[in-house]
Amino acid sequence: MTSQPTLTKAGDGPGKPGEPGSGLQAGLKNRHLSMIAIGGVIGAGLFVGSSSGIATAGPGILLSYALVGTLVVLVMRMLGEMSAANPTSGSFSAHADRALGPWAGFSIGWLYWFFWVVVLAVEATAGAKILEGWIPAVPQWGWALIVMVVLTATNLASVGSYGEFEFWFAGIKVVAIAAFIVVGGLAVFGLLPGVDSEQAGLANLTEHGGFLPNGAGAILTGVLLVVFSFMGSEIPTLAAGESEDPQRAVTKATNSIIWRIAVFYLGSIFVVVALLPWDSQSIVDQGSYVAALDSLGIANAGQIMNFIVLTSVLSCLNSGLYTASRMAFSLGERGDAPKAFARTTSRGVPRTAILVSVVFGFVAVFFNYEFPDSVFLFLVNSSGAVALFVWLVICFSQLRMRRIIQAEAPERLVVRMWLFPYLTWAAAAVIVFVLGYMLTDTEHNGRTTVLLSLLVAALVLVVAVVKQRIAARKALAGRD
Repeated sequence: MTSQPTLTKAGDGPGKPGEPGSGLQAGLKNRHLSMIAIGGVIGAGLFVGSSSGIATAGPGILLSYALVGTLVVLVMRMLGEMSAANPTSGSFSAHADRALGPWAGFSIGWLYWFFWVVVLAVEATAGAKILEGWIPAVPQWGWALIVMVVLTATNLASVGSYGEFEFWFAGIKVVAIAAFIVVGGLAVFGLLPGVDSEQAGLANLTEHGGFLPNGAGAILTGVLLVVFSFMGSEIPTLAAGESEDPQRAVTKATNSIIWRIAVFYLGSIFVVVALLPWDSQSIVDQGSYVAALDSLGIANAGQIMNFIVLTSVLSCLNSGLYTASRMAFSLGERGDAPKAFARTTSRGVPRTAILVSVVFGFVAVFFNYEFPDSVFLFLVNSSGAVALFVWLVICFSQLRMRRIIQAEAPERLVVRMWLFPYLTWAAAAVIVFVLGYMLTDTEHNGRTTVLLSLLVAALVLVVAVVKQRIAARKALAGRD
């Protein structure tokens, strides 16, 4: 095994002038980080994918979101503890490298990069469909190309450009969903005059078959359907390394994750299932949020939601490209990727890492158009369980890293995991249980997703082990 670096000084994340081996710059302002933290937990999947969860679990989908939300809070607390002590652009990959060994950092870093370049294709296609509906003169592939090129240019300009775009994208999402919760909540309690909301009411939570119309088992099925919409919660810990005060940014993002999930996920889904009966056909036909707005008699509800979803898609694309490139940069710094990935421009932008990531994104877009039911379906399924793999690695990394930090720099434990190590082990057990339960799920492709994701993970792990052994042999040869 190669020797592991000691912890850097608190606050000396990437971007600090004079840090050896890092050309990243502290270009993200506190307001950027705050909005990235708030908006990062609101993915397009919340707007688009929640309808299938509601149709499966009924009002009980609230328990599914609460269970996954609790798991995310625990995992983010662990990640926050490690990242506040040692902010870095590699985040959990760098922590796994330090705590578990180079094989772990290599494997989870490349799997995470793979996940996000596939997401680029998924989101670019989703955004292109909306834009083509508005301006059909430009073909769908043309819109996908335009969106990818514009956001690539944004990321290439400077980290501040990424932060500014994400500030406004996330801001629109936050304002829109907050307005939805307020207006919908008033309608649920009969306090919204002049709006058609005859179906609305708390009775929708218990009528139409009860709170759990399809039984308690549907809660677990709902977990499988909603768990992946939470991916992105970890982005603030990657971005913190390029902020003015990394430790403060990580601490703030970690401490605010509870209310962000409670308000934006549980709050908005509660409004949806209270405004409409869970078995309303409009939820399936139109999507949960569009159907909810329509039930209030709000004109052009579909187009309003299309604009919000488009904003979420652009936000996810912007953050996805940023995240993939920073993970590639970190892998390059640690020798787990070509050294060119770790080179930066005078503005602190890892140009090669960005371009390579977007090229793979373009290739995935091509597969989506040419081979949607074969190659692209394989890419989507084989990256689908990466979120759970990442969370599991964070759990095991934190178990080791806590002891390392306590031994080397206990003063940097400014964020602490609750009830350590019991809650850490409990979170890891829940993740393993969810992965196991997915193997029994054939209706929603859960089994296929886990098996293909495990296949890709195994291939990456083999490469990591072979690479580590080659490095060890070279080191021994060098001593001789």
